[in-house]
Amino acid sequence: MAEGRRVGRGRNDRDRLENPDRPGNSNRPENSKRTRFRRSNERRNREEDRAVAPVVGKALEAGIVVLYISLLGAVLYGGLVPDYRTAAGAEVGERVLSQSAQRVQQAVPAATGRVAARTEVSLPATIRGRGYEVRVEGRTLVLDHPRDGVGGRTRLALPETVDSVEGEWSSRDPAFVAVRGDAEGLAVVLESGEPT
Repeated sequence: MAEGRRVGRGRNDRDRLENPDRPGNSNRPENSKRTRFRRSNERRNREEDRAVAPVVGKALEAGIVVLYISLLGAVLYGGLVPDYRTAAGAEVGERVLSQSAQRVQQAVPAATGRVAARTEVSLPATIRGRGYEVRVEGRTLVLDHPRDGVGGRTRLALPETVDSVEGEWSSRDPAFVAVRGDAEGLAVVLESGEPT
């Protein structure tokens, strides 16, 4: 080297001093123990990341399935199922009225004369999960239910010998049709409770 020339540190020398851990900036050879350890750690971290990815993916899939099922349940039980249950309850109510009317009409004898009869009528204990009542208005049976959309009325086809129809049934108690009278006229009474 010439004496008049100054030998200074270049950019590569400065970078080597500031970042000695960076590959290629060390005075040590690339195959040093420290470099090999760092590279094996980086490789291990990448492998661990690869091992975690399937687990995270499956957990996300399970979370999406649970979210879908809970949303579906909320939609069904919030709107569709109660509407269906009300419609089914209304049908059961119509059937109860129809069968009750038949039982009342069958309890009245065709022949006139002295009559004292009591016939049991089978009623379901609940309609749409609630108790109810069946009562008489004139010659019409009316089903009273606490839920809107469940209930109804049906006209009784009774002979002219029947003077009066009255009473009510509660679904909580046994139900009976009592027919009393003579040749002058019959009285039909809906009774609830144990037979006397």
